[in-house]
Amino acid sequence: MTAGRYEAGMLMAEARLVPMHRRRIAVACGLAALTMALASCGEDKKPVAQAPLSVLTQVATFAPDFTSVSLTGEIRARVQSDLSFRVTGRIASRLVDIGDRVTAGQVLATLETTEQTADVASATAGVQAAEATLRQAVGAFERQKSLMTSGYTTQPNFDNANQALSAAQAALVSARATLSTSQEQLNYTSLRTDAAGIITARNAETGQVVEAAQAIFTIARDGARDAVFDIYETLLTKEPAGELIAITLLSNPAIKATGRVREIAPAIDAAMGTVRVKITVDKAPPEMGLGAAVTGAGRFRSQEVIKLPRTAIFAEGNKPAVWIVDPQSKAVSLRQVVVDSYRTGELLLREGVKAGDIVVTAGVQLLRPGQIVAPQPAGGQT
Repeated sequence: MTAGRYEAGMLMAEARLVPMHRRRIAVACGLAALTMALASCGEDKKPVAQAPLSVLTQVATFAPDFTSVSLTGEIRARVQSDLSFRVTGRIASRLVDIGDRVTAGQVLATLETTEQTADVASATAGVQAAEATLRQAVGAFERQKSLMTSGYTTQPNFDNANQALSAAQAALVSARATLSTSQEQLNYTSLRTDAAGIITARNAETGQVVEAAQAIFTIARDGARDAVFDIYETLLTKEPAGELIAITLLSNPAIKATGRVREIAPAIDAAMGTVRVKITVDKAPPEMGLGAAVTGAGRFRSQEVIKLPRTAIFAEGNKPAVWIVDPQSKAVSLRQVVVDSYRTGELLLREGVKAGDIVVTAGVQLLRPGQIVAPQPAGGQT
């Protein structure tokens, strides 16, 4: 009975072990198949080649550039000066205003003269006193001279009379000089112009206290006229095609004149970044009066340059550069250039690019050295 139960238990245990063993074999086979599948997938996968970047290009060619420039300026007097009093005082009267035409020697304004008049009166009295003292000294010297000849006076008395005469003469000279100075100071209370012209500025009013040498009026003297322009410094680096500059009245283009450069400012205006140029106007028409707005047109000598769109410019460090395409490998490289000038929508290159070079004109921001590109001629060029 006991032996029978033992055999029955062994058979049941064996029955349970067979399915478990089969499941383990199935799992192992599945893992092996998955590993082989992954391995085979890794062997078949290859990197996909990136397509070349499509960019617009242009073949560089040299062409003559006939540069001209037209700027706006104004007509000014060649000689313009400030007028001021030579003494300090309160303005008593102002006789002219801006725009008035004045003649040489004309009185423009006056100062109060109370102090100067008193000085002249005091100096006049000083001269009169010196003259009276001199007359006395002359009489005393003549008496001593007569007595000296007769032997009725001493040498010291004669010398004293002579010394008093010399002192009286010197005092009179000094008094007269003081009177002359006082009279000049009185004369300086009237502001006069030394040349004919037009008043262009007024800086003081009646009743105002002004200092000596303080500008009261500005006068544009009659005579030659200049057309004044503020130009950019880069224009001075170009060689002009001729000496003559065409001057045209802005309000009436039919009024024309010609001029020549007379003066170029030696320094650049710090605020505007421009250089002032003065052009003498030959036989200025009457319509080109002071302050008239005019245009000046000039041409520069032609030079061989390469013209490219402004989209072609790039930078290498802090210097301008462009991308050049190798015609064989289609790889791009960055090359520094010298820009002659910038214009609306285009730039002119003077150095750095040779005729026949293929220059990238669009898409420059996406490039890197050695990158392969697909050049597309701009505008359908071949």
